Amino acid sequence: MKELMTNVAEHALYVAGFFGIIVLLFVVAVLLEKAGQKARGVKEPVFHVRKMAMIGMFSALSMILMLFEFPLPFAPGFYELDFSELPILIGSFAYGPAAGVMMEFIKILLKLAVKGTSTAFVGDLANFVVGCSLVLPASVIYAFRKNKTTAIVACVTGTLVMTVFGSAFNAVYLLPAFSQLYGMPLETILEMGSKVNPLMTPGSIVSFVTVCVAPMNLIKGGSVSLVTLLIYKPLSPILKMGRLSTGSGKEKAGRS
Repeated sequence: MKELMTNVAEHALYVAGFFGIIVLLFVVAVLLEKAGQKARGVKEPVFHVRKMAMIGMFSALSMILMLFEFPLPFAPGFYELDFSELPILIGSFAYGPAAGVMMEFIKILLKLAVKGTSTAFVGDLANFVVGCSLVLPASVIYAFRKNKTTAIVACVTGTLVMTVFGSAFNAVYLLPAFSQLYGMPLETILEMGSKVNPLMTPGSIVSFVTVCVAPMNLIKGGSVSLVTLLIYKPLSPILKMGRLSTGSGKEKAGRS
């Protein structure tokens, strides 16, 4: 913890910007969640005691899953696949977009408390915003109309958004940031990609993110979405037990 506090002090401006992004995404999520409630004719607090308890539980499960990472044959070794977004996507379907952003944030806080940061918070910011790029679009779409068809559309949309955004974010920010952080020329990082993936055009960052990063995000988003679609319906009655809301009988009968 002392080492973590030292890192926070050394990178105070970066950490402040990190929190600014978190607050912005949270505010957007709350506004869109309220709009979704209005469209469905229900009224529910963004947070209440039981919801906060479930957010804590799902965040802890997500952090545990984050510790289990798997290498990919088509990407350099510093890219590994984890399924930490699975509990968060399930939780955001049950409790809304604002809960999803909150769970992503708490997951990162728990990870920092357990493992600290080895990337001066760059990797942690990347994990947060890329995770939100899946969870936020999917949960917002589902918040407006809660049925099986919308859930499928939401998951497909979230996966595509994460794939495109994650690739662009790596090209524009993450790879250059890691290059600067570790004093490693960007060309060296790209060469690591071309060595493991023959489909990559050597020296091209666009080709790198297209054949190394995009497939990873597509696999992660697709896998998390598929499992969510398979298990969310059976879990839904338990997750929503004691839920505080008012609305029309039609809305309550049509929830999934």
